Amino acid sequence: MRMKFTLVKPTPQQKGFTLIEIVFVGLFTVILAGLIIPNIIAGPASARDSQRKAALSNTLRGALESFYAENGNFPQNLDELTKGATPYLRTLPTDPRTKNPYRYTPIGNPATGFVLDAQLENIHDKQAKPDSGGLYEVKVEK
Repeated sequence: MRMKFTLVKPTPQQKGFTLIEIVFVGLFTVILAGLIIPNIIAGPASARDSQRKAALSNTLRGALESFYAENGNFPQNLDELTKGATPYLRTLPTDPRTKNPYRYTPIGNPATGFVLDAQLENIHDKQAKPDSGGLYEVKVEK
């Protein structure tokens, strides 16, 4: 008995993606999103924390140091910085998120030092007071 063989012409390959290619693209997208999205979400909070630090370290501290240079002591409250013929500040800076004033604590009577503090949104900030839950503090004593 003789077998008869016939040649079968190859069919043109179908165009498209295989399941493995689709899975790899999906995994890559998920990994990439996992790396990028947290940074995008943390951006505004980081910017507000920078504003808080600048308000305490530069704006308020500078005004308080000027007050001390002219008066020989620090004020008993921050409102004194906005009063008088030539105020040290036009308005007091406030927290960018809550709009609450920053906490000011004079040291001594008359005040020869002070503590300014603000609650940061990033509780793990390197400049936050250790084990404080994100408290940023500026302390000056003369």
